[in-house]
Amino acid sequence: MSATIRVGTSGWSYPEGAGSWNGVFYPPRGTRGFRAADELRYYSERFDTVEVNSTFYRPPSAATTRRWAEQTPAGFDFSVKLYQRFTHAGMVGRGQRPTPSPREAGASPSLPSPTAADADEFRAALDPLAGAGKLGSLLAQFPAGFRSSPETREYLADLLLDFRDYPLAIELRHKSWSDDVARTAALLNEVGAAWVQIDEPKFRLSIRQDFAANTPGCYYLRLHGRNAAQWWRHDSPDDRYNYLYSPAEPEPFGETVKEISTGVRKAYVYLNNHFAAKAVVNATILKHQLGLAVEGEFREELVERYPELKGIVRTEGSLL
Repeated sequence: MSATIRVGTSGWSYPEGAGSWNGVFYPPRGTRGFRAADELRYYSERFDTVEVNSTFYRPPSAATTRRWAEQTPAGFDFSVKLYQRFTHAGMVGRGQRPTPSPREAGASPSLPSPTAADADEFRAALDPLAGAGKLGSLLAQFPAGFRSSPETREYLADLLLDFRDYPLAIELRHKSWSDDVARTAALLNEVGAAWVQIDEPKFRLSIRQDFAANTPGCYYLRLHGRNAAQWWRHDSPDDRYNYLYSPAEPEPFGETVKEISTGVRKAYVYLNNHFAAKAVVNATILKHQLGLAVEGEFREELVERYPELKGIVRTEGSLL
């Protein structure tokens, strides 16, 4: 068995603010009729997978996910982040609230309280992607303060069963889960859920991981960046993802993915350092390092801003 390795970014639409992708990765809005609706098509000409983060804030409609499937080529995969009602107690309706402080991250939060109707609604949104063969994984990302306890393990076990008909990837951030690695792995392995491996700034209560695969079905890796200075304290939530990996920093992850690829069916790597399209840059470089094809033409403005891409990508009109 040899894995299909896919590398992409966390999200594809960042239209506003200092970290916008417009005019960097995408043409400026209005250029030759380029519209917001064209972004997914443009993205899918350069990457074969994307992690959808907008679904964390609001469940999409089945019509929306069906449109996503129709706008992308055969073989394109969407990994979809689960709605916040299932993972973040008390956060629903608060949008991108300020990140909790380290002290708050160490506290044990109350449990989420989704309803059966919430689960039915989200399943209905996933089904058009699953039916089109374009659902990579359903990602459940828990907050830093979600620590292992009898109550949280029971809640997680129930959640895994509720969504067991879909490929699952579970991101846990508190060190209590890695302190009891055998029990955590057994819980996830019961339904074949991938234990999401994460690269991010590490603090006293941060999870520790060995980046090994826990299940033969899927390997799931998220690179959030290493902006420790703005991880807990920032003016905008986007600031924490303002980090550009040097070309050498992701290389160990690439070697790990190559090593585990013989023992899993699919391997997904997503770059979440999305500020000013830095995720695009690092995902493209990592694809090149892994020997994957770098498809499509990239804007000259992107390469001028990030010269690390020179010699790796073709720019519009170039012969590379």
